[in-house]
Amino acid sequence: MRIAVDAMGGDNAPKAIVEGVMLAQQDFPEIEFILYGKEAEIKKYVTNEKNLTIVHTDEKIASDDEPVKAIRRKKTASMVLAAQAVKNGEADAIFSAGNTGALLAAGLFIVGRIKNIERPGLMSTLPVIGNPEGGFDMLDLGANADNKPEHLVQYGVLGSFYAQKVRGISTPKVGLLNNGTEETKGSEVTKKAFELLTEEKSINFIGNVEARDLLSGVADVVVTDGFTGNAVLKSIEGTALNMMGLLKTSILAEGVKGKLGALLLKKALKGMKNEMDYSKHGGAVLFGLKAPVVKTHGATGPEAVRYTIRQIHTMLETNVVGQLVTHFEEDSKDE
Repeated sequence: MRIAVDAMGGDNAPKAIVEGVMLAQQDFPEIEFILYGKEAEIKKYVTNEKNLTIVHTDEKIASDDEPVKAIRRKKTASMVLAAQAVKNGEADAIFSAGNTGALLAAGLFIVGRIKNIERPGLMSTLPVIGNPEGGFDMLDLGANADNKPEHLVQYGVLGSFYAQKVRGISTPKVGLLNNGTEETKGSEVTKKAFELLTEEKSINFIGNVEARDLLSGVADVVVTDGFTGNAVLKSIEGTALNMMGLLKTSILAEGVKGKLGALLLKKALKGMKNEMDYSKHGGAVLFGLKAPVVKTHGATGPEAVRYTIRQIHTMLETNVVGQLVTHFEEDSKDE
């Protein structure tokens, strides 16, 4: 099991990335890590060299680089070399906290998509309130701004596969994000997608779901177009951050009484914060490619890196991508 790591991607690279890899080594000593980036900087944070290789390069893709141009022009960038290693069979998966658009481009143009999957989707596991160990998988979260109804059906199949194989849900409930639960609601795209999802026998489609119900666990998998998905994701993130900020401000405004109350509720408040932290489920997967391509937030810390490597380990252990390839190849033969 070999994971190619873009050690220079992210706001806190390479420190946070390498420290996260060191933590993951404790959990999975069998994983071989290949770290791409500036060797001298990476070595500062390496505490265990077992099953670890550093491939030196001075070039990296910056957060403000134009994604496709960067992938094509920066041939020796850490992210490009990591993706190339997966394509060449030198690694089984790639992980990065760098430029999201560039990683999507590297996944599509270097790693390559699975045959018969038209638009791989960006998918994350998001939290369900009241169920810290639960969550729901949502895609597309921004890989594609525009989608056809057929793409949303493929997202349903992709998400269902992931929920079954990686998260262990035997019969995942798949919902279509819409502005109402009635099947007549929505745009022409969602109406047609509803019809096609209903006909798709390989998934447990439960119908339309509304955004207000997502965090209550209405579905295990939620499918939508990339524009809407990205907007919903950022709304959830923004609401969570602002609510925690508002709570802190309100407590401080109460002076000594507020601080005393916060002290008494410290454990409960910490639990609430942890419940809304979806990084424990790992990173965002560009699902539908020939190998796992996984992205974490640019400001990620070592623990989030550790969770993401745990996620990749499960994906490789369950061979979810291999099973996905078989599924879509068999569908093609049946047709």
